[in-house]
Amino acid sequence: MSQTENKMGTMPIPKLLISMSLPIMISMLVQALYNIVDSMFVSRLNENALTAVSLAFPVQNLMIAVFTGTGVGINALLSRSLGEKNVKQANKVAIHGVILAGISYLFFLILGLGFSELFFSVQTSDSQILSYGTQYMEICCIFSFGIAFQITFERLLQSTGKTFYTMITQGLGAIINIILDPILIFGLFGFPKMGVAGAAVATVIGQIIASCLALWFNIKKNKEIKLSIRGFKWSGKIVKGIYAVGVPSIIMASVGSVMTFGMNKILIAFSSTANAVFGVYFKIQSFIFMPVFGLNNGMVPIIAYNYGAKKSDRINKTIRLSIIGAVAIMLAGFAVFQIVPSMLLDIFNASDYMKEIGIPALRIISISFLFAGFSIVASSVFQALSHGVLSLLVSVIRQLIVLLPCAFLLSRIGGLHAIWFSFPIAEVVAFVLSVFFLKYVRTKEIMPLSECRVKIDK
Repeated sequence: MSQTENKMGTMPIPKLLISMSLPIMISMLVQALYNIVDSMFVSRLNENALTAVSLAFPVQNLMIAVFTGTGVGINALLSRSLGEKNVKQANKVAIHGVILAGISYLFFLILGLGFSELFFSVQTSDSQILSYGTQYMEICCIFSFGIAFQITFERLLQSTGKTFYTMITQGLGAIINIILDPILIFGLFGFPKMGVAGAAVATVIGQIIASCLALWFNIKKNKEIKLSIRGFKWSGKIVKGIYAVGVPSIIMASVGSVMTFGMNKILIAFSSTANAVFGVYFKIQSFIFMPVFGLNNGMVPIIAYNYGAKKSDRINKTIRLSIIGAVAIMLAGFAVFQIVPSMLLDIFNASDYMKEIGIPALRIISISFLFAGFSIVASSVFQALSHGVLSLLVSVIRQLIVLLPCAFLLSRIGGLHAIWFSFPIAEVVAFVLSVFFLKYVRTKEIMPLSECRVKIDK
């Protein structure tokens, strides 16, 4: 075996998974913290401000879905190329990925400029919520080039195992956001009081700075790939390879935007406070889910690399340890949601009425955590092995075929309180499908690699 082989093919799996995932988990925890702090400061303005930010979540989620989904495709194809020792191909994938990020940004620029007010007007007739939301969405979309390139350059670092640098970029962006939030929202230190728009400005400034730092790390520290347009030729095959994994991931995450939009429409029929509770839930649960996503981000390049290197034993160990870690994190999150839901809502200056809705909501929804950890890891395994369609299928069934219809029916049968049971019902269905699909992928993709092991070692 070559002494210069990447650590993803040689380092013991437990140590490798920790070294790859821990920096990302830490940075994502900081990201989750800034999400909570962002809404915490906005809630100090009034409940309508919090509702406006909550209603904007589907667009932000769509934005992240497109950029992250493209990044997943880049990550899987680039890591596999490195596993196959095809450095030239890896460089081509990296350059194509950066260009695709820029093209994707143009879509959100147009969305922000032309459709922000329309998006909110179909959800609410409250003039204050409409005004707050339009300002917030316009700023986030028009300046979304920051998050587009931040995610892309971070994925390049993750693809080569340099997750420590992504921890720095994500952490810096989040910290800048947290510092600027109160300054721009409330007009501290001589800055103008911008309200909800200030929260958006703080967010995009943090993203732009983080993207610049991530680019610098790729140029100076990422020696395994070279970002150069010299001799560049557009390759439809590479784009197809990226989006073979990326499109299912994009659609899968975009399904979440459709679900959130639909759920907001169902909840607002009861009260805008119900929407605020739903938005608060998403902010709080990110503190539980983000570490699991960080674990997944560390896992995907390991699986993709070792699939390219035909090392099935390392793939199986990685999957097993990832599932154990994800389930443990989710169990901890379930306990917190069950024991101290009132304290979680107090973070957002919750009124008595908001607590009346929110406390049972958090306890009921968190039952889904008991099943979600396994499903999230399984979904990323499908993507790493180019079976992203399976991830998409699970996501569509969970959120559109089961969750939304259940929420609507339960709202008619049992009112607002019953709606929240749609979440654990949908997650149980997703769990069953994930078990079945994971067995299929192991049989089709991983087990045949064992036959090649002896030849490769020789």
